[in-house]
Amino acid sequence: MEETGIELIETATALIGLTQYQTVVNSGGHGLITDEPLEAEGSNTGMNPFSLLLASLASCTAITLRMYINRKMWPIEEIKADVEMFKTLTGTRIETRLSFKGEVSDEQRDRLLKIANACPVHKILVGNIDINTVISV
Repeated sequence: MEETGIELIETATALIGLTQYQTVVNSGGHGLITDEPLEAEGSNTGMNPFSLLLASLASCTAITLRMYINRKMWPIEEIKADVEMFKTLTGTRIETRLSFKGEVSDEQRDRLLKIANACPVHKILVGNIDINTVISV
């Protein structure tokens, strides 16, 4: 039975050969290398999967803010999103620190925080996620 209400957002493919942990990832017509650091017996030729996840959140947050700021025509030259992930006793915590180059009022700052927390990747990470893994033959 086919599930209704499902919309494909994006796809990605990861291919790993015999080079220790070096993986070629393709998505949206673009490719990159992921790997593990030397201390994890990788080759350190690319971001590790955790770094890639944080990079997705940081870039989505910055892009979402830029779109909003451009629409409002606010004179903000630069947006920086610093994202850190921590292992806690109860799971995982991600902290994002935003900074802006340009004048930002307290009212704008409050609005930008709400916009940052509404970026699509943020919504996915704090939302209800189902991951279904199968082996194809």
